[in-house]
Amino acid sequence: MPNEDHWLIGLRTGSHKQKIMPAKKKTPAITSYTSNPVLATVKPGWKGTPLDEDGLFINHEYPWKLEFRNVFKYITHRNPQKTIKNQDTWRIPVLKDDQWLTDPADKIVWLGHASFFIQLSGIRMLIDPVYGKLPVGKRLSDMPVAPAKLLNIHFILVSHAHYDHCDKSSIKLLSRNNPQAQILTGLKLDGLISKWADNKIQTAGWYQQYQLEGGLKITFLPSRHWANRTLFNVNTTLWGGFIIEKDGKRIYYSGDSGHGSHFNDVGELFQNINIALIGVGAYSPAWFMSPMHQNPYDAVKAFHATHAKTFIPFHYGTFDLSDEPPGEPEQILNKLNAEGKIENVLKILKLGEVFHC
Repeated sequence: MPNEDHWLIGLRTGSHKQKIMPAKKKTPAITSYTSNPVLATVKPGWKGTPLDEDGLFINHEYPWKLEFRNVFKYITHRNPQKTIKNQDTWRIPVLKDDQWLTDPADKIVWLGHASFFIQLSGIRMLIDPVYGKLPVGKRLSDMPVAPAKLLNIHFILVSHAHYDHCDKSSIKLLSRNNPQAQILTGLKLDGLISKWADNKIQTAGWYQQYQLEGGLKITFLPSRHWANRTLFNVNTTLWGGFIIEKDGKRIYYSGDSGHGSHFNDVGELFQNINIALIGVGAYSPAWFMSPMHQNPYDAVKAFHATHAKTFIPFHYGTFDLSDEPPGEPEQILNKLNAEGKIENVLKILKLGEVFHC
């Protein structure tokens, strides 16, 4: 039996005593829109973040709801790559030199899975901090830096509620050590995070820009995904990605996302993106994963759609969350790059490696 992926963590922990009865398939539909009324919307003509007939968040393209029959099928299916996966000894290299913490230069450092440290013009940011273990899914790589050393942080960005992106212990630690840091996230996720942290929290709908000072602009963007912590709060909080802008530099973070036209929208709305951080892992089996995560081939298409100069992949190799071997995403990307099928620059980072931007 394969490891249950991170979106199933909440389902399993929240429903292990409850019998789930099959339900009739219902095509979800957008019935209304919402936003944070105090924030500006940057996309002309955008109605707001869509809601379904139950008032829950829903993807604006390819509306989708979790079907428990597919969850059961995924949990019980046999992994056709099991033998290859068990023989895959590849691990992400980890650099333990943390001198970058005191270097004032603009930089990006991959901390593992979907977690990044970003510094622009002296402003220090963390994205999706998850520094320990998950309820399920073995951790395969060490942290490149002790989490307690992540100090003087100005902003903590949380893309969505899933356990491998929104971690209670990591956020509590960062909050204690960085009480001045603002937390930026999607609509209604403040209800959960405020239980762990006393920091100021701003929430945004898709294409909304947070209220910031000093020339820093951060905008919350759509992704094709979903969110939950338990069986009983599916899609009650919003998911998405971010674009960070400061002093002429633009960094795009996709969040968790299946493939969709929102990557084209990002490329059209935000010109001259310097770096695109795009997820490339947890894509197998495709019949279950593709509405939520991209395989490396689609991730390359997404990168091209953004017209970004540099592609940095993430969301692979740190946790064992799906059927594909941990090294497969990187192998595919390197092959595509060698064949000249990736435009501009592919930069595969080691954990703890500094990428100057």
